[in-house]
Amino acid sequence: MNQANDNIPNRPGAGHSPSSSRLPTKGGEDPDVRFLAENSDLSPKQARELIREHGHDRDKLLRIAGTMKAEG
Repeated sequence: MNQANDNIPNRPGAGHSPSSSRLPTKGGEDPDVRFLAENSDLSPKQARELIREHGHDRDKLLRIAGTMKAEG
């Protein structure tokens, strides 16, 4: 018994959704970096570093960002 998908060529990664709901954006911009920079006094560079260190939990990031000073 053949399935409808048997005629589709096997492509690496085809049919696999990303591990998170975040999709790459134009220029590789991370939506969490933009969110954190817009909702705190942090620069995009600081936001990116904070995300790299602490992950993508927005509530946690906002709490930490509230204790930090913006780049001067």
